[in-house]
Amino acid sequence: MFSLEELEQATALVHQHILPTPQYNWPQLCRESGCDLWVKHENHTPTTAFKVRGGIVLLNHLNSLAQKPRGIISATVGNHGQSLAYAGQKVGMPVTIVVPEGNNEDQNRAIEGFGANLVIFGRDFEAARQHSLQLQQEYGYQAIAPFARELVLGVASYALEFFSAVPDLDTVYVPIGMGSGICGLIKTRDLLGLKTKIVGVVSEGAPTFALSFEAGRVIPTDRVDTIADGVATRSPIQEAFDIIKAGAERIVKVSDNEIASAMYQYYQKTHNLAEPAAAAPLAALLQEKQCMKGKKAGVILTGGNIDFDRMVKYVMPVAAAC
Repeated sequence: MFSLEELEQATALVHQHILPTPQYNWPQLCRESGCDLWVKHENHTPTTAFKVRGGIVLLNHLNSLAQKPRGIISATVGNHGQSLAYAGQKVGMPVTIVVPEGNNEDQNRAIEGFGANLVIFGRDFEAARQHSLQLQQEYGYQAIAPFARELVLGVASYALEFFSAVPDLDTVYVPIGMGSGICGLIKTRDLLGLKTKIVGVVSEGAPTFALSFEAGRVIPTDRVDTIADGVATRSPIQEAFDIIKAGAERIVKVSDNEIASAMYQYYQKTHNLAEPAAAAPLAALLQEKQCMKGKKAGVILTGGNIDFDRMVKYVMPVAAAC
């Protein structure tokens, strides 16, 4: 998909816009998990999520073409849209983002704040996506899918930072949405010749990647039911699945209760906000704490984009029970 030289160049480009994110070894989380745990804080980017890295690399690529697009358009429920809006503003390219009705208002304001044209349409993501394709024809813009080479190359810069800063990681846990984050991690691991095991994490209510991994082929699902929007995937993209199938150690399913508990652990023990999908890796590690005891592990805190009402709704019952 890309070479180490290309990854290093992409990382340098990302660092022209954002600082490398930190990785912290939180003592209380180490005690809770029973292992030497390192958290990669992708919630510390300008969009509060890892995807901005892919947006920067993709928009820089499109803007360098001899026949660059008049603009770009994509559908999203949040972080993907923020990343494109942020990067589009940097290179001066018009961006239109389509979100479904009832989308997180904090995300909507952030997308508009970064200069994108926000369109609200449809009852769910699929309706928004179909509308974005219609608008693409009307506007003459280029449609951007959530999994593309330059997006994976860009987000892989977090993996290069993490592996360079924390050597000898036994296992890294990462959520799986459409696959760019875990694929960037796998490809970087392989390019560096490391033995680190990569564990993908999904919600029990959105198990398509877990079912597909077990079957060795894509198994789509009819619906999803989870608090974790970032991993609410009904069917894997084939290219992403092929990389995960070849390079992941296993895929762990976590419940909404486990996710909410991990969100509370992050807030209580580190005072960091984690959106549900971003808390899923910690939830998976805590689920597997017996087999991970004493090992050196990493979790990717992929983002912190959660509104106040949902944070209270998900976390307060956990806090009350403690």
